[in-house]
Amino acid sequence: MNHPGADGGHRIGPYTLLSRQGAVGGNEVFSARTDEGLLVTVTVVGPALAADPGFRDRFRAAVEAARALSGAFLVPVVDADADAPVPWLATRFTAGVPLRQAVERHGSLSEPALRMLADGLAQALAVLHAAGTVHGGVTPDSVLLTMDGPRITALGMAGATASPAPAPTDDMFDLGLTVLFAACGDEPDTGALPVSLRDVIGGCLYPDPPDRPTAEQLVDYLRHQNLPALRGSWLPPAVTADMAAAAAAVGAVSAGGGARDPVPPPAATVGPGVSRRKLIIGLAGGVAVLGGGAAALAFSGDSSPAPDGRAGSTSRPASPPGVRSPSASSASPSSTDGPEAVVLDGPDATKAWSGAGKNAPTCLEASDKVVMVVTDAATSFLDAETGDSVFQKLNTTNQFGTSMFTYPTAYGDGVFYLLCDTPSKSGLLAAFDAGSGKVKWATKMADAEPGGGKHLTMYSSHYVAAAGNTVYVCGNVTDISKSSSDKAPSTGYIRAFDAATGKGLWRVKGTDINNVLVPPTGSRLLATSAVPGEKPGRVQMIDAGRKGARGWNVSVQRDAYYFSTGWPLTCYADGLFLFAGGNGNKLFAVDAATGSEKWHQRFDAKNGDEVHIGTPFSSPDGATVFVPVGSDLAALATADGTIQWVATLEGANDMGGANTFTASSGLGGKGAQCSADTVFATDGAKTLWAIDAATGRARWKYTDPGQPDVGFMWAVGGDHVFIASHLTMTAIAAHGR
Repeated sequence: MNHPGADGGHRIGPYTLLSRQGAVGGNEVFSARTDEGLLVTVTVVGPALAADPGFRDRFRAAVEAARALSGAFLVPVVDADADAPVPWLATRFTAGVPLRQAVERHGSLSEPALRMLADGLAQALAVLHAAGTVHGGVTPDSVLLTMDGPRITALGMAGATASPAPAPTDDMFDLGLTVLFAACGDEPDTGALPVSLRDVIGGCLYPDPPDRPTAEQLVDYLRHQNLPALRGSWLPPAVTADMAAAAAAVGAVSAGGGARDPVPPPAATVGPGVSRRKLIIGLAGGVAVLGGGAAALAFSGDSSPAPDGRAGSTSRPASPPGVRSPSASSASPSSTDGPEAVVLDGPDATKAWSGAGKNAPTCLEASDKVVMVVTDAATSFLDAETGDSVFQKLNTTNQFGTSMFTYPTAYGDGVFYLLCDTPSKSGLLAAFDAGSGKVKWATKMADAEPGGGKHLTMYSSHYVAAAGNTVYVCGNVTDISKSSSDKAPSTGYIRAFDAATGKGLWRVKGTDINNVLVPPTGSRLLATSAVPGEKPGRVQMIDAGRKGARGWNVSVQRDAYYFSTGWPLTCYADGLFLFAGGNGNKLFAVDAATGSEKWHQRFDAKNGDEVHIGTPFSSPDGATVFVPVGSDLAALATADGTIQWVATLEGANDMGGANTFTASSGLGGKGAQCSADTVFATDGAKTLWAIDAATGRARWKYTDPGQPDVGFMWAVGGDHVFIASHLTMTAIAAHGR
């Protein structure tokens, strides 16, 4: 689905589109990136508005006026093109949470926060009005909450969308409605406003425009009240935690310049509003699909070890498109004698059972006997064979849920683990007995710590993993007193807990930890890291037996792979760590204990496109490694990297581009999982495939036309896969019977 005026459907002007954030005022909003790696927000004008004969002139004038504006609570205009087939506007990317999302997720703002919101919006509008322009679109959707205060977005766009142009008094009415929404949500009631704001915000809502205060009068009114100055963060911890998670993930989409190709282009028509979870995911980077999406693959691997036995030494500069670099000792199949790809096609799945609940699941975890279903209201357990409720519901919840960067659940040795909250406590790591549903223990994890003065350090938990007698929580650390930068390294952490008691064992943190792989067995973890724009990246062993001591490390050429935070982008199988290296088209297998290379396999596209492999994953027995590469999924023997089979997708994804495996995105998340003999994988058309692990042929496929816009959620337990779609839970047997 090519957008008119876009370069191959992937670019608008000089910007590479990364992910769709939503829609404001009939215009689509995307995160985007310059060729130098700078992150921006691009607003693409909707077709109806672009067809308005007078719009382009108004837009051009509004942009020129906006370029000259600057203010603490305005998001600056970076670039625009009013004459493009599809007009667009680029503004500086600002990490934050939309006001509507914050209120809908966490409730009304407090009086101090409402006062800061009103003051910040008034200051921003005062700058606009003094320059002789208006905004014309101040709403809960166009206001971002950031660590330093509110920010008005869509500058240079909203004021051009109406004819005749709105007046400053219209802006003030919109300000009043926006603050009122922050105080009471979607049911406006001026009585919900605190006394300190009731008169002045009520005045903004006067029906007669001349009776409304000006922006400067509102600022003066608040300052002359002489109320105590706000101390600490102006927003609730739950909101700042969301911001910290979003800020930590900003680098995931901005790192590495051209290291990633973007998601397919926007539709030419504006779709429905974006959901709350999708807004969070979009802010964290969305689903930026890597290159080579529809390319047929050729394999030119090298099963011989590197001359010095180190993985990093085989990384070489990329060859020009379509030209293969000579291999020092090529012993693997060439493009002509590799396995023939199997086109995936299969019958629709037969459901083992299906049922509806009262609350939509936010995350799932499953064993062969029990399914743990977590919502924003409670945690419940279902019988894996029947779907009937078992055990008593618990008051543990998780509102943020599973996403591309977060996976708050784990299962191991008869115990479910969950990062959760209760009505009285937040930031818990809890363990539940899978045989009884009872709480074994719950540990409070400090998610914030004072740093002296106004400094505050936020701990964002991305995922939990269980291995033997230890449970690990991995995430990122953010100093919210400092401005985020796409050139600064992120700080990650690992925390280890005793699986039997929940007692903390050790913790480490550092800029050399971006995402962490916890193998199901053994005491060696794998951490990856990179600084945006700097090369090389790093892959490093973390010795859990020595309380997180750093072990061997190797460098990787494609640094952008390992700036991503959250779910690990690496794999463990049969004593080997596996990860992407070279120019992003090689899979390296190294000894987990020493880091010495055992083999590597190179993936090339038969049509000459550049190839970037996705996140590898292994079979439960570790004998096979599966590598998603765009539309293809390859099975390799763990022992030597020999290609066993290749399965390929046909058709289009749900946005009209070439269909690809979700796991090909290289951003993390569980886009693919395995049972004993079946590979489960989702694609860009929101289809779940069950693939025979021995042959690569599809056993069945499952789609749900009514699934959420972010796709359904699923987990594998025993020989079943369990799927949550809105309020419906469905179970399907691996063999479809």
